[in-house]
Amino acid sequence: MSGFNRSFALLRRTLRPVVVPRATIVAKPPKHKITVPEQAIAMLALFTCILVPSGYVLANLEEYKKR
Repeated sequence: MSGFNRSFALLRRTLRPVVVPRATIVAKPPKHKITVPEQAIAMLALFTCILVPSGYVLANLEEYKKR
């Protein structure tokens, strides 16, 4: 019976909700203002890094299927 009690105690511990402390979020104004051209360049670089390799793979999909 003691084995049953131990396993029941472990099960009860896993079902107990875990209390997680809340993070304190403080919003402040940005230290450095990013200009519109800087944002455009960053977005262009991000999309280029993601879309160009994906487009290359999709354009050459038939060649990859032959391998």
